[in-house]
Amino acid sequence: MAATTDPLPDLLIAIPAVILLCKVGARVVRGAGQPPVVGEIAVGLLLGPSFLGWLWPGAQAWLFPPSSLPYLGLLGNLGLLIFMFLVGHEIQLGSLKAQSGTAALVSMVSVALPLGLGTLLALGMYDSFAPEGVDRLPFVLFIAVAMSITAFPVMARILADRGMYRTRVGVLALACAAFDDVTAWCLLAAVVAVSAAGSPMEAVTTALFAIGFALFMFGVLRPVLARLTARAERTSTDSLVLVLLFSGLCLSALATDLIGVHALFGAFVFGAVTPRGSRVIEFQAARLRAFAVPVLLPLFFVTTGLRADVSLLAADPVQWLWAGAVLSVAVLAKWGGGTGAARLSGQSWRDAMSIGALMNCRGLTELIVLNVGLGLGVIGQDLFTILVLMALITTAATSPALNLIRKGMPEEEPEVERRPADEAADDLRQPDVSRQPDVSRQPDGSADAVGARAGGAGPAS
Repeated sequence: MAATTDPLPDLLIAIPAVILLCKVGARVVRGAGQPPVVGEIAVGLLLGPSFLGWLWPGAQAWLFPPSSLPYLGLLGNLGLLIFMFLVGHEIQLGSLKAQSGTAALVSMVSVALPLGLGTLLALGMYDSFAPEGVDRLPFVLFIAVAMSITAFPVMARILADRGMYRTRVGVLALACAAFDDVTAWCLLAAVVAVSAAGSPMEAVTTALFAIGFALFMFGVLRPVLARLTARAERTSTDSLVLVLLFSGLCLSALATDLIGVHALFGAFVFGAVTPRGSRVIEFQAARLRAFAVPVLLPLFFVTTGLRADVSLLAADPVQWLWAGAVLSVAVLAKWGGGTGAARLSGQSWRDAMSIGALMNCRGLTELIVLNVGLGLGVIGQDLFTILVLMALITTAATSPALNLIRKGMPEEEPEVERRPADEAADDLRQPDVSRQPDVSRQPDGSADAVGARAGGAGPAS
């Protein structure tokens, strides 16, 4: 019987190497005015077969031996679950009402147009890129959803860095992105249900279970959590709250995984129903972020990079033509749709183009969706690589585009009514907790430890 290789020594090399390299990449691109996630995506690609595996295969094999890859993937996925909980928690649904009319119009157009154009593109790509055995419907639906993604967390960081977070344009853009995020995750859940189902009846059953799960979370669990949080505010139970938050997001993820709509959806919904404005909840969420974002998320980026291979495109010029078509449709549909809808809602051309540019930012959210599709077998490695490059380019283009559009326009930050969550954010900045890990410059494009919500006081996670 062959001896089993212990993967621990390999992990103890790979994990710190990935974390440190991603940190370096994030700092390098921040110096160029880019959100840190651009550097992390680039580092993931450079460590994969696209560069390191091509330039020095032996070094890549030593750094990422096959025995370590499943564990790196598991740790990266755990970081994603925490990240999705944080995203759900940061999207303050009540604040969307103030911008509901304009934000709903912009969001609907910037989702519907990419869905439509993405569907047409996918129909043309099906024969060339669909893996063997994949039906036309799940392939087309997935590509359409992938075209409609906006990265709420990365957008929040860009707005904060530019001093636009609490401006009229910034608040509106965040509200639009929040609508987009909620819509995109619901659509992705539907695509996963269709892809994983063996029959139309099974897909309908999965959808009904998913709706029942959401109703239970918002109708039953949400008020229970509110009462438990009020009790926790009166007692010293910080560590217990942290344990309950982490256990809750894991169990919610398990529930949706068993239902068949992916574990990430459960973590997102649990974050959405977790009470906001509570000092104890905000502080424990910040503690989760302080570990998951700088330590676990880089493992997801490198896993993505190991799955992408640009050399697959280099050998065939037609592949690059398809890559150009994907990028063109992505930019035209998202930027053009967002700009047109914002202009129709009464925004000036410069503000409308700014909102369109921000809606075109895809970042980490797009990578999550693409990995779901690859894991389901709906897309292959070649199309996965094309879509990863599209995500990198559209994210990197956001800041330079805003520089051109808003050149000479001062960004004034109006007074915004403070909420309990903003006060909690201030508490986290007081000297007695100032030695907590700095979460204001995390590599996912996140910023402040707490107040990251549409219309809030700080950038989202």
